[in-house]
Amino acid sequence: MTTPQLDPKLFAEGPKRDSRFDVRDLWAEMQNFDASDPRLINEFLHRQMNEEINGMEISARNLADFPDAPWELRMSMARQCWDESRHIEAFRGCFERRGVEVGEYPVMNFQYRVITNIPSLIGRLAVQNRSFEAAGIDAIQNEVSEAARREGRTDLDELFDGQLADEVQHVRYANVWVKKLMELGGAAAVFQMTKAVSLANEALKIIAGDAATMYPVAEDVRREAGFTEDEIDVAKRLVAQGTG
Repeated sequence: MTTPQLDPKLFAEGPKRDSRFDVRDLWAEMQNFDASDPRLINEFLHRQMNEEINGMEISARNLADFPDAPWELRMSMARQCWDESRHIEAFRGCFERRGVEVGEYPVMNFQYRVITNIPSLIGRLAVQNRSFEAAGIDAIQNEVSEAARREGRTDLDELFDGQLADEVQHVRYANVWVKKLMELGGAAAVFQMTKAVSLANEALKIIAGDAATMYPVAEDVRREAGFTEDEIDVAKRLVAQGTG
Protein backbone atom coordinates (compact mmCIF):
# COMPACT_ATOMS: atom_id res chain seq x y z
CA MET A 1 0.00 0.00 0.00
CA THR A 2 1.46 3.38 -1.00
CA THR A 3 1.43 6.00 1.76
CA PRO A 4 2.67 9.59 1.93
CA GLN A 5 6.34 10.01 2.85
CA LEU A 6 6.60 11.04 6.50
CA ASP A 7 8.88 13.95 7.37
CA PRO A 8 12.32 12.56 8.37
CA LYS A 9 12.68 15.50 10.76
CA LEU A 10 9.90 13.94 12.82
CA PHE A 11 10.12 10.22 12.02
CA ALA A 12 13.04 7.78 12.00
CA GLU A 13 13.10 4.69 9.82
CA GLY A 14 10.69 2.01 10.99
CA PRO A 15 11.70 -1.30 12.58
CA LYS A 16 12.00 -4.41 10.45
CA ARG A 17 9.00 -6.67 10.08
CA ASP A 18 8.69 -9.94 8.20
CA SER A 19 6.35 -10.56 5.28
CA ARG A 20 3.40 -11.46 7.54
CA PHE A 21 2.97 -7.83 8.57
CA ASP A 22 1.12 -5.14 6.63
CA VAL A 23 2.62 -1.93 8.04
CA ARG A 24 0.65 1.30 7.71
CA ASP A 25 1.77 4.83 8.58
CA LEU A 26 -1.44 6.73 9.34
CA TRP A 27 -4.34 5.97 11.68
CA ALA A 28 -6.82 6.53 8.87
CA GLU A 29 -5.20 3.69 6.90
CA MET A 30 -5.89 1.16 9.64
CA GLN A 31 -8.95 -1.08 9.95
CA ASN A 32 -10.81 1.08 12.44
CA PHE A 33 -13.92 -0.97 13.08
CA ASP A 34 -17.13 0.39 14.55
CA ALA A 35 -17.70 -0.35 18.25
CA SER A 36 -20.46 -2.82 17.34
CA ASP A 37 -18.20 -4.84 15.01
CA PRO A 38 -17.13 -8.16 16.61
CA ARG A 39 -13.74 -7.83 14.89
CA LEU A 40 -12.93 -4.73 16.96
CA ILE A 41 -11.45 -6.61 19.94
CA ASN A 42 -9.41 -8.92 17.71
CA GLU A 43 -7.96 -6.02 15.76
CA PHE A 44 -7.20 -4.19 19.02
CA LEU A 45 -5.34 -7.18 20.49
CA HIS A 46 -3.33 -7.65 17.30
CA ARG A 47 -2.48 -3.95 17.06
CA GLN A 48 -1.56 -3.86 20.75
CA MET A 49 0.78 -6.81 20.37
CA ASN A 50 2.76 -4.86 17.79
CA GLU A 51 2.78 -1.76 20.00
CA GLU A 52 4.31 -3.88 22.77
CA ILE A 53 6.93 -5.02 20.26
CA ASN A 54 7.60 -1.33 19.62
CA GLY A 55 7.99 -0.78 23.35
CA MET A 56 10.55 -3.57 23.64
CA GLU A 57 12.45 -2.36 20.58
CA ILE A 58 12.55 1.22 21.88
CA SER A 59 13.92 0.16 25.27
CA ALA A 60 16.49 -2.04 23.55
CA ARG A 61 17.53 0.86 21.32
CA ASN A 62 17.87 3.08 24.40
CA LEU A 63 20.27 0.56 25.90
CA ALA A 64 22.28 0.42 22.67
CA ASP A 65 22.19 4.14 21.89
CA PHE A 66 23.09 5.37 25.40
CA PRO A 67 25.71 2.95 26.78
CA ASP A 68 27.00 5.56 29.25
CA ALA A 69 23.66 6.06 31.00
CA PRO A 70 23.74 5.39 34.78
CA TRP A 71 23.74 1.69 35.59
CA GLU A 72 20.53 1.83 37.62
CA LEU A 73 18.72 3.46 34.70
CA ARG A 74 20.09 0.87 32.27
CA MET A 75 18.79 -1.87 34.54
CA SER A 76 15.33 -0.30 34.55
CA MET A 77 15.33 -0.11 30.75
CA ALA A 78 16.46 -3.74 30.54
CA ARG A 79 13.63 -4.78 32.86
CA GLN A 80 11.22 -2.91 30.61
CA CYS A 81 12.43 -5.00 27.67
CA TRP A 82 11.57 -8.12 29.67
CA ASP A 83 8.16 -6.77 30.66
CA GLU A 84 7.29 -5.83 27.08
CA SER A 85 8.33 -9.28 25.84
CA ARG A 86 5.85 -10.86 28.26
CA HIS A 87 3.13 -8.47 27.11
CA ILE A 88 3.78 -9.45 23.49
CA GLU A 89 3.28 -13.12 24.29
CA ALA A 90 0.17 -12.37 26.36
CA PHE A 91 -1.56 -10.36 23.64
CA ARG A 92 -0.61 -12.90 21.00
CA GLY A 93 -2.05 -15.70 23.12
CA CYS A 94 -5.32 -13.79 23.57
CA PHE A 95 -5.95 -13.21 19.89
CA GLU A 96 -4.74 -16.65 18.79
CA ARG A 97 -7.24 -18.25 21.19
CA ARG A 98 -9.87 -16.23 19.32
CA GLY A 99 -8.74 -17.70 15.98
CA VAL A 100 -6.70 -14.71 14.80
CA GLU A 101 -3.29 -15.20 13.16
CA VAL A 102 -0.27 -12.92 13.31
CA GLY A 103 -0.53 -10.53 10.38
CA GLU A 104 -4.30 -10.80 9.99
CA TYR A 105 -4.68 -7.06 10.59
CA PRO A 106 -2.39 -4.15 9.65
CA VAL A 107 -0.08 -2.60 12.23
CA MET A 108 1.61 0.74 12.88
CA ASN A 109 5.14 1.44 14.09
CA PHE A 110 4.70 5.15 14.80
CA GLN A 111 5.91 4.87 18.40
CA TYR A 112 9.25 3.44 17.35
CA ARG A 113 9.63 5.95 14.53
CA VAL A 114 8.81 8.93 16.76
CA ILE A 115 10.87 7.88 19.79
CA THR A 116 14.04 6.71 18.04
CA ASN A 117 14.08 9.97 16.11
CA ILE A 118 14.69 11.76 19.44
CA PRO A 119 18.46 12.16 19.97
CA SER A 120 18.45 12.49 23.78
CA LEU A 121 17.69 9.87 26.41
CA ILE A 122 15.81 12.36 28.59
CA GLY A 123 13.64 13.21 25.58
CA ARG A 124 12.89 9.55 24.87
CA LEU A 125 11.94 8.85 28.48
CA ALA A 126 9.75 11.94 28.59
CA VAL A 127 7.84 10.98 25.43
CA GLN A 128 7.73 7.19 25.59
CA ASN A 129 7.32 6.56 29.31
CA ARG A 130 5.92 9.78 30.77
CA SER A 131 3.63 10.52 27.80
CA PHE A 132 2.76 7.45 25.71
CA GLU A 133 2.77 4.94 28.57
CA ALA A 134 1.12 7.36 30.98
CA ALA A 135 -1.71 7.76 28.47
CA GLY A 136 -1.78 3.98 28.27
CA ILE A 137 -2.41 3.60 32.00
CA ASP A 138 -5.26 6.10 31.70
CA ALA A 139 -6.78 3.97 28.94
CA ILE A 140 -6.33 0.69 30.80
CA GLN A 141 -7.76 2.05 34.05
CA ASN A 142 -10.70 3.94 32.56
CA GLU A 143 -11.98 1.90 29.68
CA VAL A 144 -10.09 -1.14 28.45
CA SER A 145 -10.02 -3.23 31.62
CA GLU A 146 -13.50 -2.03 32.67
CA ALA A 147 -14.91 -3.16 29.33
CA ALA A 148 -13.24 -6.54 29.76
CA ARG A 149 -14.86 -6.96 33.18
CA ARG A 150 -18.29 -5.89 31.96
CA GLU A 151 -18.18 -8.34 29.10
CA GLY A 152 -16.87 -11.22 31.18
CA ARG A 153 -13.58 -11.57 29.29
CA THR A 154 -11.58 -12.91 32.18
CA ASP A 155 -8.44 -13.58 30.14
CA LEU A 156 -8.34 -9.93 29.09
CA ASP A 157 -9.07 -8.75 32.62
CA GLU A 158 -6.05 -10.67 33.91
CA LEU A 159 -3.89 -9.46 31.03
CA PHE A 160 -4.73 -5.79 31.57
CA ASP A 161 -4.26 -6.01 35.34
CA GLY A 162 -0.77 -7.41 34.81
CA GLN A 163 0.02 -4.93 32.07
CA LEU A 164 -1.11 -2.00 34.21
CA ALA A 165 1.19 -3.01 37.06
CA ASP A 166 4.16 -3.12 34.67
CA GLU A 167 3.29 0.15 32.93
CA VAL A 168 3.09 1.94 36.28
CA GLN A 169 6.66 0.83 36.96
CA HIS A 170 7.81 2.03 33.54
CA VAL A 171 6.30 5.46 34.12
CA ARG A 172 7.61 5.63 37.68
CA TYR A 173 11.26 4.96 36.81
CA ALA A 174 11.07 7.52 34.01
CA ASN A 175 9.64 10.10 36.40
CA VAL A 176 12.54 9.47 38.77
CA TRP A 177 15.22 9.58 36.09
CA VAL A 178 13.88 12.51 34.11
CA LYS A 179 14.21 14.59 37.27
CA LYS A 180 17.70 13.25 37.94
CA LEU A 181 18.82 13.88 34.37
CA MET A 182 17.49 17.44 34.57
CA GLU A 183 19.51 17.97 37.75
CA LEU A 184 22.62 16.56 36.08
CA GLY A 185 22.17 18.29 32.74
CA GLY A 186 20.69 21.60 33.82
CA ALA A 187 19.16 23.94 31.25
CA ALA A 188 20.45 21.86 28.32
CA ALA A 189 18.59 18.77 29.54
CA VAL A 190 15.39 20.76 30.07
CA PHE A 191 15.68 22.09 26.51
CA GLN A 192 16.24 18.58 25.12
CA MET A 193 13.14 17.29 26.89
CA THR A 194 10.95 20.21 25.88
CA LYS A 195 12.02 19.95 22.25
CA ALA A 196 11.39 16.19 22.20
CA VAL A 197 7.86 16.58 23.57
CA SER A 198 7.08 19.36 21.08
CA LEU A 199 8.30 17.34 18.09
CA ALA A 200 6.44 14.23 19.27
CA ASN A 201 3.19 16.19 19.56
CA GLU A 202 3.69 17.48 16.02
CA ALA A 203 4.32 13.96 14.75
CA LEU A 204 1.25 12.54 16.50
CA LYS A 205 -0.99 15.12 14.87
CA ILE A 206 0.17 13.80 11.50
CA ILE A 207 -0.35 10.16 12.50
CA ALA A 208 -3.72 10.45 14.21
CA GLY A 209 -5.31 13.47 12.55
CA ASP A 210 -8.68 14.04 14.21
CA ALA A 211 -8.89 10.44 15.45
CA ALA A 212 -6.80 10.82 18.63
CA THR A 213 -8.60 9.39 21.67
CA MET A 214 -8.05 10.85 25.14
CA TYR A 215 -9.19 9.19 28.34
CA PRO A 216 -9.90 10.71 31.74
CA VAL A 217 -6.73 10.98 33.80
CA ALA A 218 -6.35 8.01 36.16
CA GLU A 219 -5.35 10.19 39.10
CA ASP A 220 -4.62 7.50 41.71
CA VAL A 221 -2.62 5.39 39.28
CA ARG A 222 -0.64 8.42 38.10
CA ARG A 223 0.19 9.27 41.70
CA GLU A 224 1.42 5.70 42.15
CA ALA A 225 3.54 6.19 39.02
CA GLY A 226 5.26 9.22 40.52
CA PHE A 227 3.43 12.19 39.03
CA THR A 228 3.06 15.23 41.26
CA GLU A 229 -0.29 16.86 41.96
CA ASP A 230 0.67 19.78 39.71
CA GLU A 231 1.52 17.40 36.87
CA ILE A 232 -1.78 15.57 37.29
CA ASP A 233 -3.66 18.88 37.19
CA VAL A 234 -1.87 19.84 33.97
CA ALA A 235 -2.78 16.48 32.41
CA LYS A 236 -6.43 16.96 33.40
CA ARG A 237 -6.52 20.42 31.84
CA LEU A 238 -5.00 19.14 28.60
CA VAL A 239 -7.60 16.36 28.38
CA ALA A 240 -10.39 18.85 29.07
CA GLN A 241 -9.05 21.07 26.27
CA GLY A 242 -8.70 18.10 23.92
CA THR A 243 -4.93 18.60 23.59
CA GLY A 244 -3.57 15.93 25.92
